[in-house]
Amino acid sequence: MTRPKGGYYKAELGEPHKFDPTFRGPVHHRGCTDVLCCVIFVIVILGYIVLGTVAWMHGDPRKVVYPTDSYGQFCGQQGTPNANKAILFYFNILQCANPTVLINLQCPTTQLCVSKCPDRFATYIDMQYNYRRNKSYWEYYKQFCKPGFNNPDKPVSQVLRDEDCPSMIVPSRPFLQRCFPDFITRNGILTVANQTSFKDGHGKIRSVVDLRDAANKVTAMQQGTESGITSLLDAKEVGIKIFEDYASSWFWILIGLVISMLISLIFILLLRFTAGFLFWMVIFGVIAALGYGIWHCYWEYSSLKGKPDSDITISDIGFQTDFRVYLQLSQTWLIFMISLAVIEAIIILVLIFLRNRVRIAIALLKEGSKAIGCIMSTLFYPIITFLLLAICIAYWAVTAVFLASSGDAVYKVMSTLPNCKYTNLTCDPETFSQSNVTKLCPGSQCTFAFYGGESLYHRYIFVLQLCNLLVFLWLVNFTIALGQCTLAGAFASYYWALRKPADIPPCPLASSFGRALRYHTGSLAFGALILSIVQFIRIILEYLDHKLKGAHNAFTRFLLCCLKCCFWCLEHFIKFMNRNAYIMISIYGKNFCASARDAFFLLMRNVMRVAVLDKVTDFLLFLGKLLISGSVGVLAFFFFTRQIPVIQEEVPSLNYYWVPLLTVIFGSYMIAHGFFNVYAMCVDTLFLCFLLDLEKNNGSVSRPYYMGSSLRAILNKKNHKRPEEKKKGRQQKK
Repeated sequence: MTRPKGGYYKAELGEPHKFDPTFRGPVHHRGCTDVLCCVIFVIVILGYIVLGTVAWMHGDPRKVVYPTDSYGQFCGQQGTPNANKAILFYFNILQCANPTVLINLQCPTTQLCVSKCPDRFATYIDMQYNYRRNKSYWEYYKQFCKPGFNNPDKPVSQVLRDEDCPSMIVPSRPFLQRCFPDFITRNGILTVANQTSFKDGHGKIRSVVDLRDAANKVTAMQQGTESGITSLLDAKEVGIKIFEDYASSWFWILIGLVISMLISLIFILLLRFTAGFLFWMVIFGVIAALGYGIWHCYWEYSSLKGKPDSDITISDIGFQTDFRVYLQLSQTWLIFMISLAVIEAIIILVLIFLRNRVRIAIALLKEGSKAIGCIMSTLFYPIITFLLLAICIAYWAVTAVFLASSGDAVYKVMSTLPNCKYTNLTCDPETFSQSNVTKLCPGSQCTFAFYGGESLYHRYIFVLQLCNLLVFLWLVNFTIALGQCTLAGAFASYYWALRKPADIPPCPLASSFGRALRYHTGSLAFGALILSIVQFIRIILEYLDHKLKGAHNAFTRFLLCCLKCCFWCLEHFIKFMNRNAYIMISIYGKNFCASARDAFFLLMRNVMRVAVLDKVTDFLLFLGKLLISGSVGVLAFFFFTRQIPVIQEEVPSLNYYWVPLLTVIFGSYMIAHGFFNVYAMCVDTLFLCFLLDLEKNNGSVSRPYYMGSSLRAILNKKNHKRPEEKKKGRQQKK
């Protein structure tokens, strides 16, 4: 016997929702859901507060902000002898070229806090020779010696043995609060103070390349990367120019962001009255803009095609800070033209083959604009979400810094001898000079290595950092979930009002927020925890991918890439399901699992509508964001490139005009995204309510549809009028 079709439908996709005569929108009489998860969530928050308190008691942010000398003292710390000595100086930076630097994370040479870096080449031998003729040589050199040492007549061998003074100094400049040799490349030759070689203080002539290698090791040790000092100095110069651009254009950037906020608000308000017309205008406006972009790119490509040097590829010139260089290449405009043509074709095909779905989507958007018009307070709810997220981010960052700076000063034996068995062992600087280490390993030192400890707390700092990250993700996702559930409850109150807006309950947003926080904290925390675990695993995979970037095992890289792809898909699926589960929670007040199951089956029973209609609305909202950010971006482009004659003199001088331009475009998109997120949540809620309405009701007098008239017209559905309504209609006609 064949299985009945209806039985298969019920077994696999659940039963459709039945008509309930007592249902009048979001259930008001509900109980607490997922209480166990709520209790765990509260305990975790209390534990998180305890973790932050313990980290605050043990940590010291000065260890992150200020460099530390060989004695564990901070450079530049106010109220200490090093208050005016904010820069760390290496006695012999050449010793930092030792490969063990990256293993021990410490350079085997004395490090002192100084007020300024040396500006000349000099050796201690030359200083002592010239000192007898001119005392000023010693006055300059001794500022790089140990504090309190003032005996220039001490034999050179003893001074270098005790490391009272550096054997040499080289012209340097401060970078990362440390003295690094002042490298300059001229005609392809690396120099320091116009010299390619120097004396190392031991009678040997060394190349400047040796200094560069040592500086690269120190930089890699401090940054935890393989970047060299040269690339970091270049990055610093670019960073300084970018900071200067922000400093001179911040006021105009702020004006651009305010303009984008006003445009977004006006756009949302216009949707209240002209949603259909406005969205069709947006669609055709984007199509027209893309068409113009394709023509302009083709024109630029044709004009550059015959010019010399325009056929150079982008890969040949590499990265350039001046983006105008790329605009001189024909390949750039060809890439732009192809990209715009593909986007144009996709939009046109979507409109041709899915035009009926687009009409329903626009009807949903019209209904959404009416809902927002009736509940205008929802537009300002993202401010609450932003403030809560800011608190979470600030608490996580402060806790992470205090955890990273927890611990006491740990000293290690540092030796330049390769066969010293005491190297990297813990030592005590007060008793080190009397130990046997100095006899067995001449020249070794007891040098500050890092801040740490051997207690249980210090051994599990890394685990605590992971816990800090996981709880942070949980709190962030809970905050977002609370906002989604609150907005969904408010918009569901609108949809299930038979006579709009007369039947909408008072203060729907505040009521929805109270219900979500009072009854469903556990359910929201449960959904947020599932998403946070997946995001936590993704972060670990990204970290492993970064660490294994240089690995040559193809299978490992392939497996890691597959895992990253799978968890990316899983994260987006969970986000989609959580969003719909929160909508069902706001309507029926069930627990998370039951709501997620109901939402999943409801969506699967209407899979074609979900696959097309929901994505079409997202696409239309994306076009709105694109239009707002693009229009503000074009205005900012004409302003910062001095193409608006009226205010041409007000434009600040910039190193890179793309810095404020990209900031305005990105900021405008994020502002539009914030406003349209409310709109998207409204549409998603109305869409789910619309599917429930189709299952529950049939348009009869006893079971009327709650959907708006525009949706009923498109679906060819209508409510049957009651006898008194028919009589009233006949009287109005007369």
